[in-house]
Amino acid sequence: MDKQPSLFSLQGIKRRVIYVSLYELIAIAAATAGLALLSGQGAGHSSVVAAAASVIAVVWNLVFNWAFERWESRQPVRGRSVARRVAHAIGFEGGLVFTLVPLFAWWFDITLWHAFVMDLGLIVFFLCYTFVFNWVFDHLFGLPASAMAPPEAVAA
Repeated sequence: MDKQPSLFSLQGIKRRVIYVSLYELIAIAAATAGLALLSGQGAGHSSVVAAAASVIAVVWNLVFNWAFERWESRQPVRGRSVARRVAHAIGFEGGLVFTLVPLFAWWFDITLWHAFVMDLGLIVFFLCYTFVFNWVFDHLFGLPASAMAPPEAVAA
């Protein structure tokens, strides 16, 4: 079980805005480089689809994290174990595949299969990135209320 943060405590909408902003800024830079490398096209062309993917990811991030934290708040065991973090990362990235692969196929004028194969490298990167980002974010800003033990459990 994770403990409270050593630097900041952040909850609610502020937490979500900072989380999404930091995550997506780093993601756009990484996706631009990765897509340019994987597609053989320039960073300028790839940055457009990386930014579009970021908008899609932001919307999905808000929806997915709301649902995940709602589920998490009803679990008898609080905290974020490695297994829970892995499930979070897989769920988030899995949801993106359904929208990003068709977008990549259209933008780069390739087949869905080719777009999926191209996306595999990004999927592996983002699975690791999501896991590490969340771990570091939670250590810097603390766990969301949904993952913390109820006050009566702490006092006991």
